[in-house]
Amino acid sequence: MDFSLTEDQQAFVASARAFSRGVLAPNAARWDAESCFAKDALRQAGELGFMGMYTPEPAGGLGMGRLDASLIVEELAMGCTATAAFLTIHNMATSMIGKYCTEAVIEQWCPALVAGEKLASYCLTEPGAGSDAASLRSTAIRDGDDYIINGSKCFISGAGETDVLVVMLRTGGDGARGISALLVPADAQGVSYGKKEEKMGWNAQPTRTITFDGVRVPVANRLGAEGQGFAIAMEGLDGGRINIATCSVGTAQQALEEATAYVRERRQFDTAIADFQATQFRLADMLTELVAARQMVRLAAYKLDSKDSQASTYCAMAKRFATDAGFSVCNDALQLFGGYGYIKEYPMERHVRDTRVHQILEGTNEIMRVIVARRLLMDGALEVIK
Repeated sequence: MDFSLTEDQQAFVASARAFSRGVLAPNAARWDAESCFAKDALRQAGELGFMGMYTPEPAGGLGMGRLDASLIVEELAMGCTATAAFLTIHNMATSMIGKYCTEAVIEQWCPALVAGEKLASYCLTEPGAGSDAASLRSTAIRDGDDYIINGSKCFISGAGETDVLVVMLRTGGDGARGISALLVPADAQGVSYGKKEEKMGWNAQPTRTITFDGVRVPVANRLGAEGQGFAIAMEGLDGGRINIATCSVGTAQQALEEATAYVRERRQFDTAIADFQATQFRLADMLTELVAARQMVRLAAYKLDSKDSQASTYCAMAKRFATDAGFSVCNDALQLFGGYGYIKEYPMERHVRDTRVHQILEGTNEIMRVIVARRLLMDGALEVIK
């Protein structure tokens, strides 16, 4: 079992690190303070290939595996958590278009999406359908060669600033089999946007409710077959869970590096606080949790790339563990900064705010436990999962 990175992977990491340190990190505090959506930075990311990482090559993407993409996302999250997280959402929506849409739709949208010239939002959650996504009620009713869409989606990242929406809608009966996925131009007639939500973190990307009132889109804009939407959504969420877990790992790595540098310099009682055993023990636990989370995420990504039958379980475990551990590391790093950690002049409070939502989105960590427990309780599960 080889844990070392290949030459190609090392090159990906180096490129992402340079972009993260040169473009994202110097601007992250301002983007957060001003609630600025960094479209210019996202376009630059597109020039490096980071906006179409696992979009299929025939659609103009890099066709990367999830492990390779995770290595890139970790570096980007060290620079700006919220921007890196939106980039992963855009990648998820773009890859769905590139994989499941018709050639004509792919040709219309993917070149600009992969280049970062246009941006995509992913629309699944509704006011009454969060963790229970299969209960969504927004509808797409067939009318000749079109669908007519009515309903609303909430907590949509990038809403109001993006160019295209990948929307999960009910085209059939109740339950998962009645859901289809449609590509909707963000400026289509009948699409409207709510106020920009005031959030605890992730201020460098907008979040809004989207309302669909008689929106007409061609049947040709459907992703895959009618009734395939929920399967497409769940496939996307496995990768999304790896992405958000990776964002937690990258932010925690940055927080740990900053905290380590600080405790070496900060002196109390004529001693660097790094020399106190209590500080050393805390740092040791932070690093141990971080490394464990990173390896768990990379294992889940490998399972997904390998199309392992238990990949969804591994993604759920990795998402639960890494987002809990990432938030804990950031919170402990803030504690090591003392009062300065609570002040916005320093990045620690932003790291804590930005990683807190990771325990909620892409399926709450409580739902991750449900997924893992259900699999565990199946006959013979331990032999398969170990």
